[in-house]
Amino acid sequence: MAKILADHAGSQFSVTELAKMLGHSGGAVGNACDTLVARGEAERMGSNPRMYRPTSRTAAAAQATPANPPAPSSTVPRPRPTAQPAPPPGGKQQPITRPNGQHYHPRALAHLPDVEALRKLRDAGVAVLLYGPPGTGKTSLIEAAFPDLITVAGDGDTTVGDLIGEYTQDSSGGYEFIYGPLVTAMQEGRALLLDDATLISPKVLAALYPAMDGRRQIQVKAHKGETITATDGFYVIAGHNPGVHGAVLTEALASRFSVQIQVGSDYDLAASLKINRTAVRIARHLATSQQAGEVGWAPQLRELIAFQKIADVLGADAAFANLVGIAPLEDRDVVAEIVTKALGRPVTALALGRQL
Repeated sequence: MAKILADHAGSQFSVTELAKMLGHSGGAVGNACDTLVARGEAERMGSNPRMYRPTSRTAAAAQATPANPPAPSSTVPRPRPTAQPAPPPGGKQQPITRPNGQHYHPRALAHLPDVEALRKLRDAGVAVLLYGPPGTGKTSLIEAAFPDLITVAGDGDTTVGDLIGEYTQDSSGGYEFIYGPLVTAMQEGRALLLDDATLISPKVLAALYPAMDGRRQIQVKAHKGETITATDGFYVIAGHNPGVHGAVLTEALASRFSVQIQVGSDYDLAASLKINRTAVRIARHLATSQQAGEVGWAPQLRELIAFQKIADVLGADAAFANLVGIAPLEDRDVVAEIVTKALGRPVTALALGRQL
């Protein structure tokens, strides 16, 4: 892959083009491309379709690959996530590297590491919906479980064309139909994440349902009524943030996801990541108050990781002040009071001071 890109400096290729050149499946090629991008050895351009071009590091990557790789087989199995070794008794599961290079620390789910549980559910064809506040690690878990993932960021403006595809003007002034992420995932046997699925209009989601039921087919009416049939490995998983304005989990959507898993922040993990202990203690307090209905917001793992980064750069005082400042306006006074009590000194939202 790296050699092809390096030999064609100034050009860019789609996954389909690269797959034809190499004789491998589109899923395997897309996976390899994303790996090169994560390592800075290729650059991704656009999303419909995904295009890749070399970087200054691609040539070095090409030289590190075998000069004479084995000839591709006519039947290449779809790449599956590699199994993680079982942790020793009383030990911890090893962290898993996500496509962006960050580590994900597995958590327990039904007496299994959550990543392993999701992979087993995929193999069994059982669709999963993860729900919980933003920043709790839903997307991180899914990315760790499925390296071949394609993600759709849902919102109220998502259209059927965003899922299935639409006509796009080409360089010659004509129009060509570009398949969307749903069709790509179906054809390449990949996992498809509907992030914030409950923000997508039910009418748009209805275009997805035939691909999830026994038919495993959709009809692309905009492209000559073409019928797309899902290949082995195609899988849909979704994320839902119940507290986000406009998020509605309809009966039709919920019925497509046989397993629904609540995801909250792992404050023990936050502590093990050496995040400020007082900040973690404040977050636990707020989470307990949130469950009791006394406050509507609590810092999640994402906010705590950001807290530590801010503390490392600007100092702990600024990080605590920012923690107050990012709280929703209706909860800010309560958060400020809890932070003030924990620190033993008044803390207000981070703000500019007098002119220097």
